[in-house]
Amino acid sequence: MAVMEISIVPIGTKETSVSKYVAEAYKAIKDRDDINVLLTPMGTTLEGELKNLYEAAQEMQEAVFATGMKRVYTVIKIDDRRDNPHPMSEKTKAVMEKL
Repeated sequence: MAVMEISIVPIGTKETSVSKYVAEAYKAIKDRDDINVLLTPMGTTLEGELKNLYEAAQEMQEAVFATGMKRVYTVIKIDDRRDNPHPMSEKTKAVMEKL
């Protein structure tokens, strides 16, 4: 199982707020049952099989384009650990236990 963080920034909105674009990207994947989704202030974290994460990333990006945007800037980070299944909840828990 992999964890992906994705941030999609629409270019040329003429506004400082991008929340409506974030909402559209989130709505595109929120009902998928093959991934876990966590919306955060600086991006969206997804957890699942790598193939499904890539599909979800494409759906999110297309959702932003569907708003009429002509350009988006997408940043994706992936943690694909195969020696030990380590869900995103465990990653956070491991840090909190050390505090």
